[in-house]
Amino acid sequence: MTIKHTLVGTGPTKVITVHGWFGGEDGWGLLPDLVDTDAYTYAFFDLRGYGSRKDVEADFTLDEVADDVLALADELGWQHFALVGHSMGGAMVLRAFCRAPERVTALVGISPVPASGVPLDAESQALFDGAAQEHGNRYAIIDLTTGNRQPKSWIEGMVAYSAEHSRPEAVAGYLTSWTGADFVADLPEVTVPVHAVVGEHDPALGEETMRATWLEQLSGCELTVIPNAGHYAMFETPVSLIAALEATLAPAES
Repeated sequence: MTIKHTLVGTGPTKVITVHGWFGGEDGWGLLPDLVDTDAYTYAFFDLRGYGSRKDVEADFTLDEVADDVLALADELGWQHFALVGHSMGGAMVLRAFCRAPERVTALVGISPVPASGVPLDAESQALFDGAAQEHGNRYAIIDLTTGNRQPKSWIEGMVAYSAEHSRPEAVAGYLTSWTGADFVADLPEVTVPVHAVVGEHDPALGEETMRATWLEQLSGCELTVIPNAGHYAMFETPVSLIAALEATLAPAES
């Protein structure tokens, strides 16, 4: 299976990105426009059930996404590459790291789900379960995770993009996968740079959650809290985000 993708840049440092629950290959805000194209080559792709891969057969599991990440790297001829995951994509890049740690040069999670998943209380579970079918639930989730502070028009645009670019069964299936993730014991020894980047206004996957998960579970993990951002730093504060990414992805000077 050939995996459709978009490449940005022609630089020597290779980066594979994995989008979030309401995201997609072309749903990274201004981030692609800010890539240093001489230093990096970024690969963006849709998960199964999203965008150009809406109709691809899928079980919507973390291991399936890890398969696709490694298959895309092989298609591109990349023996070594960094991984960047947003939100649920954070758990997905960690799963890929478990599968081929010797190929990964750096790990960055942007408001990332940890390897231990995100247990939800009953009220939150109902809200998130309903998002597969109800646009109002998606609106409420995006509003909540950006600190109830972003314009209605922007949130509506995010909801419209998400609804157009995903199958409801994919949204429902991946929800089960990332909330119920439980593979901390499978994480390999970390010998590469690892960075959790979060927005100060993200109440779900912000600083407190990162200190209890990514920083505890991944040796040497650094943490950056971006001011004036919530869960979607690629839209809210893209310049600060690209600076945080480059701080980790840039190869060490010899």
